[in-house]
Amino acid sequence: MTDTADFAQLTEPFRAELLAHCYRMLGSVQDAEDQVQETLIRAWRSYDDFEGRASLRTWLYRIATNACLRALENRSRRALPSGLGASSGSPDGPLAGGHEVPWLEPIPDARTQAGLADPASVGASRAGLRLAFVAALQYLPARQRALLDQYVAAFENADASALSRLLARDAVFEMPPLLTWFTGRDRIGRFLGTRVLGQPGDFKLLPVTANGQPGFAGYRRGRDGIRRAHAVQVLSVSGGAIARIVSFNQPDLFRVFDLPQTLPGEDMKRPA
Repeated sequence: MTDTADFAQLTEPFRAELLAHCYRMLGSVQDAEDQVQETLIRAWRSYDDFEGRASLRTWLYRIATNACLRALENRSRRALPSGLGASSGSPDGPLAGGHEVPWLEPIPDARTQAGLADPASVGASRAGLRLAFVAALQYLPARQRALLDQYVAAFENADASALSRLLARDAVFEMPPLLTWFTGRDRIGRFLGTRVLGQPGDFKLLPVTANGQPGFAGYRRGRDGIRRAHAVQVLSVSGGAIARIVSFNQPDLFRVFDLPQTLPGEDMKRPA
């Protein structure tokens, strides 16, 4: 039997890309991590029978693929709200729950790009990990970074009008695990303005990247002044406007991004 330490040294360079491969198949970070672990266990047990007729990478990918296929046998596919029904008609209506639905989850870039020094490899990894429901998404060019700065300012200042101006006319807003989603700049702006933003300073956004796309971890301030994990937002930008916002309203995702559940409390006094 191959020494465990030697085997770990051989396979460690492939761990990040195996995680990306499993995530693409499963749509869940935790499920992908479980199957990577299962892959490495199976590979270690059968490594003495590995005859080198294929590369180690190819062999590991084959094991990982089979492990994921087995995991998928009795599971429903993961989706986003836009794939399950029509856009909600009015931002003023009740929000439809969907906590029982197995939602597609985001994955931090840092988990899948470890050890990738070649810019081409990084680019290919990011392109392959963009959220599955988006047919074609563009990277945010450097010249458009000011657009993100404006988004943060509008959100943190509870300025729904400014936020609406950043949206494409046919923008989409989704918020798993809720089934409710909206399309159209005006509907999204009205929903955010009346149901989400609250008062200036209620939200604090921290930048993240997920699936090769820009995003933010949003903390919402409570009555005690403490900002608590609220949602991970993943943005798609096209033609100089925000085309899609997926707000994963799942605070447990913050641990996946190695972010705290709370931020320090602040003085609740506001200008008169």
